[in-house]
Formats: sequence, C-alpha cells, structure tokens
Amino acid sequence: MLPDYMKIKDIKPALSGYIGESLALLNPDIEPGEKVVHDIRVFMKKSRAVMKLLKNQIEESTFEREYKTFREAGRKMREWRETSVLRKILKLLRKKHPDIFTRLKEVEKINLLIGKPGLVAGLTPETGESLEYIIDLLRKSGYRLRFLNLNNLDPHLLLKELEITYETVIHCFVTARNIMKPSNLHEFRKKTKDFVYQLYFFRSLNPGVVKDVEKRINSIGQNLGRYNDLAVLVKTIGYNYGKNGITNPALDELILVIRDEQDKYLSKVWPEAYKIFCPGQKLTNLLGYKILTI
Repeated sequence: MLPDYMKIKDIKPALSGYIGESLALLNPDIEPGEKVVHDIRVFMKKSRAVMKLLKNQIEESTFEREYKTFREAGRKMREWRETSVLRKILKLLRKKHPDIFTRLKEVEKINLLIGKPGLVAGLTPETGESLEYIIDLLRKSGYRLRFLNLNNLDPHLLLKELEITYETVIHCFVTARNIMKPSNLHEFRKKTKDFVYQLYFFRSLNPGVVKDVEKRINSIGQNLGRYNDLAVLVKTIGYNYGKNGITNPALDELILVIRDEQDKYLSKVWPEAYKIFCPGQKLTNLLGYKILTI
C-alpha cells in the first residue's frame, strides 16, 4: 500500500477550478479569442483526464455524463481554434518561402485560409448559439459537481488508474513509432495529455522527479501538437499527390516544406518518448518510488 504520509492532491477543488475558470473566460456576448479558446480546450482535456482517474470510484452514469459534457464543450470550440491556427501557420510559411506562395495564388483553399477573416458586427447567430450551449453545459456540470462526494477516494485505486493510463500511452507510442501516420500520432499525443494531467495529482510521490517528467512529457506533446497542426493543414488544403494524374509543382514544393517541418518535430519526440514510454518500463521506475502490492 501507499505510505501513510503520502497525500494525493485534492481532486474536487481542481476539477471545480477547471470548470469555474472556463466559465469565467466565456462571455455570451463576445466571440472568444484564440487564447480563450485554447485555454478552455485545455481545461476540458484536464477535466476529461480527471474523470478517467475517477472512473472506478464514481457511478458509471456520473462518469458518462460528465465526460461527455467536457468532450462536447471541447469539440464545439475545436473549429474556432483550427481556423486561426492554420491561418497563422500559413502566414509563417509564406514569410519563410515567399517565392512558393507567389506561385500558389490560384489555389483557392490556400487563399481562403490565409486571407483576413471577414469583419462581423457582433456575434454570428451560430457562434452565439454555440457559446450559450457551452456555458449551459458547464454551469450544469459545475452545479452537479457540488453534490458529488469525492471525500473518501482510495489513493490506491487512483494510482492504479494512473498506471493503466501509462500502459495505454506505451501502447500508443509503440503503435505510432511503427506506423507513423497522423491518426496514430494524434492518438499518442492525446494519451500523453491524459497521463500528464493525471500525473499532476501525484506530485507528492516524488515532487522533483514528477515535475521533471511532466516537463518532458509537455515538450513531447507540444512537438506532436505542431506536427498535428501541419497534418490538419495538409488535409484541409485537400492535397493528394498525383490524384487523377494532375500535379501542381508549387503545391508539391509547399507540402515538401511542411513534411520537413514535421520531420523536425518528430525528431525531437522519439528520443525522449523512448526514455519515458519504453515498452516494459514500470511507472514505479519512471517516478522513482517504491510501492508495495496494491
């Protein structure tokens, strides 16, 4: 069992904080900016990771309801983030490779992405409805959380869930490393986020080591995120080399530039990921503490 002196960080206040801070950032009369969207999506990912940690200590119906709430709120905001991120990436690529973009003026999808967003007076009806929907979802979830008893959580079961998450990340790492396609890399990234957001509650096991592991995993996640943003850009452009025998040399060159960027990000991921998620490695070894049989 875990040492008697060990105390895991309280989960309920943290979860309440994720919901409360998200609501504080949202105004039903103002379209959320890029940073607000990013921050709330992170809060929703943290909230989902917490629900997975609690899964075996709360009712299944409670888990399903709250998990779906946080997932739905995050998905509603995903499109807002992607549009601004893809525009920013294209502008950076244009700055580095102006000659390529000079030859891409006829590519409509790129022009639409890179062009300035139209000025809209106030909220569009669609955005307004989405905002109200998200706010309502989170308010109801926050209210339900007030009555959810999390006072007697078993730290052994929480740690067991963390170990399960860790083993899942290892599997995703091996899969992504052997079959390097965007969907596998995206899944690996999602699972690393689950793990690092759950790990936060276990810092007391070995504070210095755990914080260092968190930092290293966050770096992996950032590089996988940059890779994924570029993958989404290629997909959004609709690029398919040689489709119907038609090629566009300038577009081919842009995609090669993007592939080079993706390779750079992955080259930073694999060595560190191997150290942290090597198959056969135990969580106890990674975090540098000993634990008796649970």
